Amino acid sequence: MRGWRLWVFALIAVLISGTAAYVGYRNLGNAPIEAQRVTFSEQPGNAMEITIDVNRSEPERAAVCIVRVLNAAGTESGRKEIYVPSGEERLSTVVRSVGRPVTADVFGCSYNVPKYMSTPYRPTG
Repeated sequence: MRGWRLWVFALIAVLISGTAAYVGYRNLGNAPIEAQRVTFSEQPGNAMEITIDVNRSEPERAAVCIVRVLNAAGTESGRKEIYVPSGEERLSTVVRSVGRPVTADVFGCSYNVPKYMSTPYRPTG
């Protein structure tokens, strides 16, 4: 009877560790879309221009990236969503800040483009 319990506990341990490894791989493995800051430069009026390179597993798909600026204390003082059209790899934008920004970086990117960014406005009539 004791050997049977050992096998059951071993099987449960293998299932739990396998599930944890799968979840970790899905959440921490290679992202299908990544971006990194290339340059940033301070602009007049508490703003900063940032240039990013976007690498995607599916370059034909549109994406959205969020960039942000940080103040001297290291807290976020402004952010902006950037629409990344299919085929684009390098983009620049200006991010406005509450107070003087000292650096800029990429917060993250996604293929889940909000409808308001992907549908061009076309007036009727």
